[in-house]
Amino acid sequence: MKLELKAVKKSYGEHLALKGVSLSLDQTKCLTLIGPSGGGKSTTLRMIAGLETFDSGQIAIDGYPIPSEERDLRAYRKTIGVVFQSYNLFPHLDAITNITLPLEKVHGFSKDEAIEQANTLLARFRLEDHGKKQPSELSGGQNQRVAIARALAHDPKLILFDEPTSALDPEMSAEILDVIEELIDLGKECVIVTHQMGFAKRASEHVAFLAQGQVAEIGSSSQIFDDPRSPELKRFLERELKY
Repeated sequence: MKLELKAVKKSYGEHLALKGVSLSLDQTKCLTLIGPSGGGKSTTLRMIAGLETFDSGQIAIDGYPIPSEERDLRAYRKTIGVVFQSYNLFPHLDAITNITLPLEKVHGFSKDEAIEQANTLLARFRLEDHGKKQPSELSGGQNQRVAIARALAHDPKLILFDEPTSALDPEMSAEILDVIEELIDLGKECVIVTHQMGFAKRASEHVAFLAQGQVAEIGSSSQIFDDPRSPELKRFLERELKY
């Protein structure tokens, strides 16, 4: 994946969330965004996902700018898979329908094709016995695995994870991080927002440190964690890795 952000700005009312985010990676399989809360990580991820438009600047993936027209933006979103921190599953639908519904309504799968794909993914993530259960009947880790299955079902070009373990206990977090790491090992390109520094160091190819709405430092995983250059990143890692 080639990823480029040029002076991307985003405001919510009077609050300037992104103050000119810029980064350029010629080739990366996995980029992780780290930094303090409110630094702009999730906002940047939502811009890359095409879920929100930016006020100015440009984002391009593999040389193609993310479109601004709604019709083109809808087509772009179909090439992306997103996993949110709060699962975002339909609470009144069972696990298999949470996967098949977008396949049928958004991606043009037939009902039989959607069911076959959903069953394949449920089995892959050890959920074959839970397909008829609603989210309230599943654990947090199971719900997040359903969400990952849904994000992967249409074989997206790029998958984005926004704090995928923040609502989970340590055991369930480890379970989900193992799943994500497996996807990375299989070659799935991704961008991840996480506070799990050990995972970020191990799984990422590149890491960007965002603070106060800007990219304060970017580099390979080993450079960011083993040889941080900015005082802000050094302080952040000291706090995050203290315990």
